[in-house]
Amino acid sequence: MTRTNRALALMNLGLLVLYPIAWWAPLMRAGLLPLFSLSEISMLTGLQSLWASDIFLALVVSLFALFAPYLKTIGLALVHFDLLKPVALPALQVLGKLAMADIFLIALYITLSKGIGLGRIEVAWGLYLFTACILASLWISWKTEQSLKPTAIDHG
Repeated sequence: MTRTNRALALMNLGLLVLYPIAWWAPLMRAGLLPLFSLSEISMLTGLQSLWASDIFLALVVSLFALFAPYLKTIGLALVHFDLLKPVALPALQVLGKLAMADIFLIALYITLSKGIGLGRIEVAWGLYLFTACILASLWISWKTEQSLKPTAIDHG
């Protein structure tokens, strides 16, 4: 394993720890009126509310916002440690495309930028952690694919 691949593998393993922290971390604090205290909202509390109101949508969001990106990260870790052949990378790319974490993040930013007319929203540290996890995951995937592509020199 080259030094670059070792670094990618360690960063990817870090994501396996950081993703669950980002799920529990407060993404934002929201309140109905500026005079009242703010409630912290995390990905998991948002999903918990969704489970109470719409089970099908909660299943879809759980699958695409939590499980797909995490399974992609596990798959990349298996590739990094030669427990899964690089031929599986296209399947991991499909899994990454199914992952809605980046779409969820963009939607969250749009919602935050528009705000709520009667309420108040403050960004919390979990949003920055979640953003960093997603950007790191995209970068690690890209660098892994680049490092595993055969070069013209290899072909003779």
